[in-house]
Amino acid sequence: MRLNPFDTSKIKVRSSNGGGGRGMRKAGGAGCGTLVIALIAAVAFGVDPAQTIAVLGGIDETQGAPQSAGGDMSEQEVCTMGPYAQEACEALTSLNETWEPEFARAGIAFEQPTLDLFRSGQVSTDGCGSASSASGPFYCPADLGIYIDTGFYEQLARMSGTGGDFARLYVIAHEYGHHIQNMTGLASQVRSLQQQNPRRSNELQVRMELQADCYAGVWAGKNRSRIERGDMEEGLRAASAIGDDTLMRNAGQRINPENFTHGTSQQRMQALRRGLESADDASCDTYFDFR
Repeated sequence: MRLNPFDTSKIKVRSSNGGGGRGMRKAGGAGCGTLVIALIAAVAFGVDPAQTIAVLGGIDETQGAPQSAGGDMSEQEVCTMGPYAQEACEALTSLNETWEPEFARAGIAFEQPTLDLFRSGQVSTDGCGSASSASGPFYCPADLGIYIDTGFYEQLARMSGTGGDFARLYVIAHEYGHHIQNMTGLASQVRSLQQQNPRRSNELQVRMELQADCYAGVWAGKNRSRIERGDMEEGLRAASAIGDDTLMRNAGQRINPENFTHGTSQQRMQALRRGLESADDASCDTYFDFR
C-alpha cells in the first residue's frame, strides 16, 4: 500500500524500546514458545491485556506512568528507528487523517491515540499494567495507547506466509479500530454487557474483534487508490492465520468455539473484506445490531 510520508505534527508517537517498566512476573510453568502461542491466540489483536495476560500470570498489576528507555526520543527519532517504525508512523498519519474527519462529521469528540513502538522487551502502560513482547500488539483504552512490538511482524510473517506490508498495516489498523470503539463509547458499553451477562462475554469479545477487523478494512477502502496489487490477499492471509480455529488447530488443541475471543479465520477474513468493499464504517455496525 502506497502511503504518504509520516507527518509528526499529526501523530503522537513514542518508544518504550523494551527498556522501561517495572519487572514482569514470569508466567508460571509456561515456556516462552508456549506463552507466545497462547498470547497471540488471545491478545495479539486487541484483547484488553489487563484482562487476558493476568489469566496467564504475566502482568504486573502495579500501574503508573511508563518509565521508558526511549521515552526522551523525539517523534522524528522514533519514526526513523527502522523501516517498521517508519511504516507504522506513515500508517498512523493516514489513519488519523482518515478517521478524524469522520468523527467531526458525526459530531463526536475525538482524541488521537498514541503509538508506542518497542522491540523484544517489555512495556509499561498508564492504565493496563505491564506486558512483555510476547503479548503482541494491543490497545489500552485507559491511556489511548496502541502498543506494538515490531518483532511481532516477523512472527506474523511466519504464521501467515507473507511478509507483505499490508499484513503489517492490518495490525495497526485493527488496533486503531479498538480506539474507534473506545472513542464512540462502544467499548465501555460492551464491558458493561459482559459484566451483566458473563456467559456472553466471549461472544461479545468476538464481536468487538470482528468489528475492529471491519474498521481496518474501512480505512483501506477509504484509501482504495493507494492499494497495490496483492495487498488484499496479504491482509486476508494474515486475518486467516490468526483466526481462533486456526490457532487452536495449529497448537494441536481441540477447536472449542466457547473459548473463541477473536473469531474464526473465515469470520475475520469476511470482516476485513466487508470493510474494504463498503468503505463505510456504518457497515461495521452489523456486529452489534442486536438486543
